[in-house]
Amino acid sequence: MSPERQWRLLTSVRRAIRTDPSKVALTEMHPVVGETVVVKILDLALRIGESMFAVGASAHDVTFAITRVARVYGLTGVHVEVTFNAINVSYHRGEEDWPTTLMRVVRAASPDHAKLQRLQALVVDITEGLDLDAARMAFRIIRRTPFLYRPLVVIIARALLTVGVAILLAASPIIILLTFIAALCAAFTQAGLARLQVPSFFSQIAGAFVITVIATAASALGAAGIAPFDQVQPSIIVASGIVLMLSGLTVVGAAQDAIDGFALTAGGRILDLTMQTVGVVLGILIGLELARLVGFSMALPDDILPFGSLAHQIAGSMIIAIAVALFNGAGALIILVSAGLSVIAIVGYNLAILLDIHEAAASGVGALMASFIGILIARNFHVPSVAVTTAAIVPLVPGSAVFRGLLGMVDSNGTAEGMLVSISPLVLAGSIGIGLAAGASLGLYLGTPLRETLASVAKSRARVRR
Repeated sequence: MSPERQWRLLTSVRRAIRTDPSKVALTEMHPVVGETVVVKILDLALRIGESMFAVGASAHDVTFAITRVARVYGLTGVHVEVTFNAINVSYHRGEEDWPTTLMRVVRAASPDHAKLQRLQALVVDITEGLDLDAARMAFRIIRRTPFLYRPLVVIIARALLTVGVAILLAASPIIILLTFIAALCAAFTQAGLARLQVPSFFSQIAGAFVITVIATAASALGAAGIAPFDQVQPSIIVASGIVLMLSGLTVVGAAQDAIDGFALTAGGRILDLTMQTVGVVLGILIGLELARLVGFSMALPDDILPFGSLAHQIAGSMIIAIAVALFNGAGALIILVSAGLSVIAIVGYNLAILLDIHEAAASGVGALMASFIGILIARNFHVPSVAVTTAAIVPLVPGSAVFRGLLGMVDSNGTAEGMLVSISPLVLAGSIGIGLAAGASLGLYLGTPLRETLASVAKSRARVRR
C-alpha cells in the first residue's frame, strides 16, 4: 500500500473516531434586534410562561413555550430558569452588550384549564406568524379573562366529586346524600377561608375536620339505632372527603418535573403536596380524637373499602372526572374528553386486577392508558394533556386506604401491634399514589413522540393536497 493511501486510510479512521475542531463553529450568529424589541419579545414570552405555570402547566411545557415564542421573533439562545414560584429569562445579544434579564414571580398556582387551553392556542398562533403587537394584545385579553365558572358552581362541583366516589364504592342512596352534604359543608368552609386568605394548609385541616365530624355524627346516630343512619357506613363519607381534599394536588406535575430534570420545581411541588396531605391527616385525626373524647367512636373497617361493580365504577369515575374538570375551569370539550379517559383508566385498572396484578401496579396501568391516549386526543382536539390526564386518574386516588390507616392509628393506643395494622394501609396508599404518578408520567412520555409523528404526517398530507 502506497504512503498516500495509508495516509488517507489513517485520516478516514481518525475522522470516524475523533471530531475535527476546525469544523465546529466557535460563535453563534444572532439577529440584529434593538434592545426595546428584545424587551418586548422577552416580556411577552415570560408573561405567557408565567400564566401557563400559574394555571397548571409543567415546568417543561413552560420552558418550551418561552423559548418557542422567543425563537419565532428572532431571539435564539434564550436561557430560561423555572423554579417553584419564579421564572427567569435572559438573552445576550453579543459580547459588547449587557444581557437582558427579566423575572416574574408566580404568586399563586390555581388550575384554570380553559385559560391554559387559550394560552397554548396563542403559542400556536405565534408560531404560525402572528405579529408581535397583535400577540401582545391577544395575551392581554387572555390574561384578563375571568375564571369560567362562578364560585357557587365550583363549590357544588367539589361536592359532586364525593358523590362519584360514593357511587364508585357502590354506596347506598342515604350514604351518597350524607357524603354530598359533608363535602358541601367542607367546600363552603374552604371557600370562606380562601376569601380570608388563610393558608391552604389550614384550609385542608378545616375541610377534613368538617367531613370527619359529620361522618362521626352519622356513625353515632346509627349506633343509637336511629333510622336511616343505622345502615350508614361513615368510612365511605370520610374516604370520599379524602379524595376531594387530595384531588387538587399536583402529583403528576411533580413527578413530571422530576423526570424532566427540574429538581427544584419538583422538590417545591412535592413539599407542597406533602404539606397539603399532612393537613388532611391532621384534620381527620383531630376530628376522630375529638369524637373519642366526647364518647363517640367509629368502627375500624375489617378491610379496605372495595370498588363496586364495573357499572358502578364507570358511572362513579365519569362523575368524578366531570367534577374535577369543572372546578379546574375546563370547558365543555375538556369535560367530555376527561369523562371518556376516566372510563379508559378504570377499565385498564380492572383488566390489570383480572391479571392478578398488585393494586398499586394496576392503578399505574390505568393511569398509563389514560395519559397515553389522552396526549394523542389532546393533539387532535387542541386541549391541554395535563387537564384531561389529571381528571382521569382522580377516581383511582386511594381515599379508603388512607382513612383506614389513620383510623387504625387512633384505635391503636400506641401499641406496636396496632401501629403495624395501621401502617399497612398507609403504605398501600403511598404505593398507589406513586403508581398513579409514574403511570401518568410514563404515558405522557410514550405518547409525545407518537403525537409528533402524527403531526408530521398530517402536515405532509396537507402539503400533498395543496
